[in-house]
Amino acid sequence: MTVTTDPKEDLNGKEPSQVIEDNDDGEDDVAEIDPAGTGDAKKKKKKKKSKKKKAEQSDPPRIGLSKLFPTNVYPEGELQPYKDDNSWRTTSEEKRYLEKLANEDPQTTYQNIRRAAEVHRQVRAHARKHIKPGMSMIDIVENIENGTRSLVEENGLESGVGFPTGVSINNCAAHYTPNAGDTTILKQGDVLKVDFGVHVKGRILDSAFTLTFDHTYDKLLESVKDATNTGVREAGIDVRLGELGGYIQETMESYEVEVGGKILPVKTIQNLSGHSIGLYNIHGGKSVMQIKTDDMTKMEEGEYFAIETFGSTGRGHVVDSGDCSHYAKIVDAPRVPLRLTSAKSLLKSIDKNFGTLPFCRRYLDRAGETKYLLALNHLVQQGIVQDYPPLCDQLGSMTAQFEHTILLRPTVKEVVSRGDDY
Repeated sequence: MTVTTDPKEDLNGKEPSQVIEDNDDGEDDVAEIDPAGTGDAKKKKKKKKSKKKKAEQSDPPRIGLSKLFPTNVYPEGELQPYKDDNSWRTTSEEKRYLEKLANEDPQTTYQNIRRAAEVHRQVRAHARKHIKPGMSMIDIVENIENGTRSLVEENGLESGVGFPTGVSINNCAAHYTPNAGDTTILKQGDVLKVDFGVHVKGRILDSAFTLTFDHTYDKLLESVKDATNTGVREAGIDVRLGELGGYIQETMESYEVEVGGKILPVKTIQNLSGHSIGLYNIHGGKSVMQIKTDDMTKMEEGEYFAIETFGSTGRGHVVDSGDCSHYAKIVDAPRVPLRLTSAKSLLKSIDKNFGTLPFCRRYLDRAGETKYLLALNHLVQQGIVQDYPPLCDQLGSMTAQFEHTILLRPTVKEVVSRGDDY
């Protein structure tokens, strides 16, 4: 379509200047009007401004989220409305106002946990695609942690890794990450739990999944994923933790696994649990058991929880086993005199690099610490640092884990770690 102007037409006293002609070539024709009406008007090409290309994540993921989300507004998690006696919260003006205040406060804003969640989704998408039998455990965790540090744009205690990457295999359910020199290789028949965290200003995103490389234990994974989703669905403000554990147990233990022609019941691992998450504190004080208990403690508005479940083909009970790799400074650690100079120095390094965030021996290596095991054990003995050894069920059994972080907002429950994968 071409828009033209009659040179004799009244132009309200203004000088005739330009009219735009549409072309199909992606450019605009600008026709200069000849005031004398001689028909000698010339056309000039007006180039359109080129649009900026949207930034895309690299493979492996190493581009910081600030480049992908320049407005610092990050995707909201899955929203689940509260049920029953709390359904009124969805439309409450008072609760909406409280939520608005919380999100606008730099200390309580939901953008921190959403930023951490988006880092987790992008890093785990690459990990789920690329983890294969034959890889060393060191390579697996370093790829995940390098991606996490890059995407969250690690900055001291402002943002970084939330806790050591767990890659527990088979009967080992939790708290295994390789120490330096570990030569363990992932095998075809392994059941691998991948549990890693991201934090932004101390707000920790905690989420985990399980991988297998044949179909033998598909039902085990299905049962645990279903149990975790049950826990997420039934969680909410005023829900009693003892009752929530019963829903999780009922779901998980409704499954069976056939292995070598033998039917094995899936058991909840009764001495593992989910937990509330505090600021710079991965275990915030409340436990979400996987079995029905008499615990009358309620979930409360504004709290963050890690809903994680573990299933096993074994006893359904774990014990400490193997070399310890996970540690964390206790939040309310006592102030006690340290007789070892090396322990004093190590504690300063822990305070500087991790605060009360969990760490592992590889992270101490990365921070430049050497010959620290004696000092580290002394801090544990003095009740300043807590050690977390690997937790394993009986040999020959297989364990699986799935986990999500949820936020109990005033108006709605947000499953912040939810993705297209799980």
